[in-house]
Amino acid sequence: MMSIPSSDIAFTPTIKAIQAARGSRDAYAKLEARGGFRTSISEDLAAFLEGVDTAYLATANAAGQPYAQHRGGPKGFIRVLGPKLIGWADYVGNRQYISTGNLAENDKAFLFLMDYAQRRRIKLWGRARISDDPALIARVMPAGYRAQAERALLFEVDAWDKNCPQHIPQKIDAADVAAALAHRDLRIAELEAELATLKTSLREIS
Repeated sequence: MMSIPSSDIAFTPTIKAIQAARGSRDAYAKLEARGGFRTSISEDLAAFLEGVDTAYLATANAAGQPYAQHRGGPKGFIRVLGPKLIGWADYVGNRQYISTGNLAENDKAFLFLMDYAQRRRIKLWGRARISDDPALIARVMPAGYRAQAERALLFEVDAWDKNCPQHIPQKIDAADVAAALAHRDLRIAELEAELATLKTSLREIS
């Protein structure tokens, strides 16, 4: 019995027909022959998650109406909890509970992660659920982060893939820019001090 490639989570028969019509089917057929997208959290994905401070979670209700919501926190707020499981603290917000309601009707979810500085993006397909377990909430809550965790969100990874950097604008995080400018200003001050010392020495010689 032929196994179904994991990339079929995204590549439906209709999508495969479009790929064939537009000339990209052969390349993706080779991917499928190797099993498709990756299905477990690898070391490189775990390392990527350690640097993530923003994410977009997409869900849909029972009628198929989609909804995308931003989730953020300090770098590494998305925690690896198992070979196929990630999770994060869901903070108190505007209390619309659209994602929560969608997941109660339809647990299929999609997570989109972007690293603008390194021009990388990761796509994850899976199933998500909400947990009110205090121990789990404490486990995924970032230490020292000033937010109130209302619940935890668990995301079971079915498949994931990364995109090429084409068309991703490079943007640098404000904190990284501030650190670079502070380092530059410190170096300028050091050089100015060295120059002043050198000028003093030259005057004494003359």
